[in-house]
Amino acid sequence: MTAPAALTALFGDRCRTDADTLTEYGRDWTRYTEPAASAVVFPTSRDELVELVKLANRDRLALVPSGGRTGLSGGACATAGEVVVSMEKMDRLLDFNPTDRLITVEAGMVTEVLQQHALERELYFPVDFASRGSSRIGGNIATNAGGIKVVRYGMFRDWVAGLTVVTGAGEVLELNHGLEKNNTGYDFRHLFVGSEGTLGFVVDATLKLARRPKELAVMLLAVPQLSDVMEVFNRFRRDIDLSAFEFFSDQALRHVEARGLVASPFAERENYYVVLEFERIADSAETMALDAFESLLENGFVTDGVLAQSETQAAQLWRLREDISESITPRTPYKNDIAVRPSQVPAFVAELDALLAREYPDFEVVWFGHIGDGNLHINVLRPLDMDIAAFKSACEQVNTRVFGLLRRYRGSMSAEHGVGLLKRQYLGISRSEAEIALMRRVKAAFDPNGVMNPGKLVA
Repeated sequence: MTAPAALTALFGDRCRTDADTLTEYGRDWTRYTEPAASAVVFPTSRDELVELVKLANRDRLALVPSGGRTGLSGGACATAGEVVVSMEKMDRLLDFNPTDRLITVEAGMVTEVLQQHALERELYFPVDFASRGSSRIGGNIATNAGGIKVVRYGMFRDWVAGLTVVTGAGEVLELNHGLEKNNTGYDFRHLFVGSEGTLGFVVDATLKLARRPKELAVMLLAVPQLSDVMEVFNRFRRDIDLSAFEFFSDQALRHVEARGLVASPFAERENYYVVLEFERIADSAETMALDAFESLLENGFVTDGVLAQSETQAAQLWRLREDISESITPRTPYKNDIAVRPSQVPAFVAELDALLAREYPDFEVVWFGHIGDGNLHINVLRPLDMDIAAFKSACEQVNTRVFGLLRRYRGSMSAEHGVGLLKRQYLGISRSEAEIALMRRVKAAFDPNGVMNPGKLVA
């Protein structure tokens, strides 16, 4: 039986080979690869995944796990005849335990749906990002998603209490069982978090939930210099338990405003902006925030600010930050998602800003990111009249200098988007040769025939 026939026998009409489906599911938000999947399948159960992996090992099929395909490193792209395995039909709520504050969901559940399930139970799932309406839980786990709340709540890894997985060898593993304490050796759960689908499939996840926060206050501040942003962060963090602290440049804001859907509340332009969020646990929280603002204003670290007076206004302020990626997508941005320790940000940014101005004199560079946790997103925008391949090549030539600087600071060349296809050649910036060799051996242990997402992360 041929591979397509075997897939059809297993999945029936849930195996698709039409051109539109292959294109749609064969790529993620990156646009630097051409999709070339051979088929797309839509499993509905763990048993189907086991049978699929056995088939892949027998017939040497390459499998690409697929969630919401919102990644930015090519981790979900199928470029060499792979079979894309979409988890979107496995999206059920399996269990909820109020005593343990645990919820178990299938890998295909959309992030925003999980968040809503938590809120309906008077609890809170705090990992949050702009793609919440389309990203899926399995992909979040595979990339150890971060987002806008990391400064208070941490990364996705911190909320994973248990996993059911199917390895690249077809073995079913039930990992950690939702236990808070389980010191019984290697915790394979954490190997799958951030593995980018190279070890196997996440079938379902048991996730921790948090106390639902009280009313959230949102402030937008205008900041003259990028180096001032960390002064703002330190001043607010001194007195307030921040739940988010994000920054973006005026160039980023102009792209958002050009869509005509949301506008800055400030009468005057500034070079940079900060949006921050904190919980109104008591009236004193807002008073301390306003005191911090006045102090920063007097010392010239901010030039203007606004505190949202309603949930609607708060949502509008957040859109100024969260709409950036979608606003610049038509310009095919070349993205570098990097991180250093927060204490290193001022010095690192000063060097990086000078480097980018020197190396990209003809390109528009848009800055934004989760700077409170040391994460910067650098987006170089393609001129509309420039060929994509030529633009990518030009950006990659500068990467050597950008990553050379990053290496000196012992930072991460991929803070939250993963390595995938696009960043694989730069893995040595953040990982030693010994670490990479061990990563390959770990992959071989879970996926001996290399059927899981080949060519990604550690090819």
